[in-house]
Amino acid sequence: MPVYYFHLRDGHDSLLDPDGRKLEGVEAIAQSALAEARALISEEARQGRIRLDQRIDVEDGKGRVVHTQPFAKAVEITGGGG
Repeated sequence: MPVYYFHLRDGHDSLLDPDGRKLEGVEAIAQSALAEARALISEEARQGRIRLDQRIDVEDGKGRVVHTQPFAKAVEITGGGG
């Protein structure tokens, strides 16, 4: 089973995934990236600040980006009318 690396990026900095995870298929990659983005957003919400300018780039073993999950597309923002 192929190994994919989930790198956190914001346009300036990168937090690279040194271990990766074994996944099979495009759907598994997309679901894992979405779940990871939502988990990170949840942690940020607990700290009181959410950064939607981040993304997760999933790379294969050859360093090719096979999927990108923007944080802004991982959640739906509603309300806020105060």
